[in-house]
Amino acid sequence: MNRYWTKFVEGYEGYANYLWKEITFQIQPIWHNYFWMLIVVSLFFFGLEVAKPWRKDQAKFRQDFWLDFFYMFFNFFLFSLIIFNASSAVVVNLFNDGIIALTGFDLQAFNPITTWPLWAVFLLGFVVKDFVQWWIHRLLHRSPTLWEFHKVHHSVAEMGFAAHLRYHWMENVVYRTLEYIPLALLGVNLPDFFLIHIFTLAWGHYNHANLKVDGRVTGGIVGGLLSLMIATTGDFSLANLEIAGITFGGILVGAFGLGPYMKYIFNSPEMHMWHHAYEIPQERHTGVNFGLTLAIWDYIFRTDYIPYDGKDIKLGFPGVEEYPQSFAQQNLHGFGLTKHERSSK
Repeated sequence: MNRYWTKFVEGYEGYANYLWKEITFQIQPIWHNYFWMLIVVSLFFFGLEVAKPWRKDQAKFRQDFWLDFFYMFFNFFLFSLIIFNASSAVVVNLFNDGIIALTGFDLQAFNPITTWPLWAVFLLGFVVKDFVQWWIHRLLHRSPTLWEFHKVHHSVAEMGFAAHLRYHWMENVVYRTLEYIPLALLGVNLPDFFLIHIFTLAWGHYNHANLKVDGRVTGGIVGGLLSLMIATTGDFSLANLEIAGITFGGILVGAFGLGPYMKYIFNSPEMHMWHHAYEIPQERHTGVNFGLTLAIWDYIFRTDYIPYDGKDIKLGFPGVEEYPQSFAQQNLHGFGLTKHERSSK
């Protein structure tokens, strides 16, 4: 028990210290600084929404923009500091100790992927994380209890990049615990987590953004990033010019090879809009388009649904008109009636 308590305390102290170093620019380079990368990525997509919006009549600072902006920092930093970071370390150790007690096999000690190149670890971690998240997301819609928490995310009336991170703090508990355990036990370490998180953060912003981007563009981005990672993390000892050439080749292959199929492989604003649709067919009442980064799971398990261009469809769910509007009320929702709901009875 003392070991778990030590893990708990160390988790808090370590995260608080790391967060302070991030804020004060002590973590360099900036792409290793999660706090400032969140700001950079968010400003990038906000700029794209201003420069070339998909829904041109939507206000630049759309409805609930600042509420979603606060959710971004609460869910990614404050919640981790207050509740999650320390407890997650304890859960992983308890889980691993349970496996040892039952089987005698130490998963954390046996990590064959530690000898893999970084790009292979990243791909494995990304696919495992996204697959686990897909099932968790589907569970949030199928479980009446979890759906009450997930309603916070679906209360968005106008879609924009910051809506990505509007979700109930209980989702942090469910998502982070269930997705973190298999990755930690596989041996995916914190730097690998960081790279995966940054990529999925950016793609999540894109899925919710007021944008429409051709598949050749997104395919070129994916191809370029993958080829750059392979060139710089593989055992090749390449010169900068060679790395640039390989990256450019990856962009071309991604644009023309992946481009026509990107809508089936990766999620997009056009697909994710339908996940937030107010009205969906009765036979799909538990939801559609559950993919977070990858769309391929929805096509494999036949939960895909894009009947037409849904640029201007109504968002939300039946009853959203009476849903709490403030941060405090939304985060009390799911634990019983809020003050807002009691007064409406």
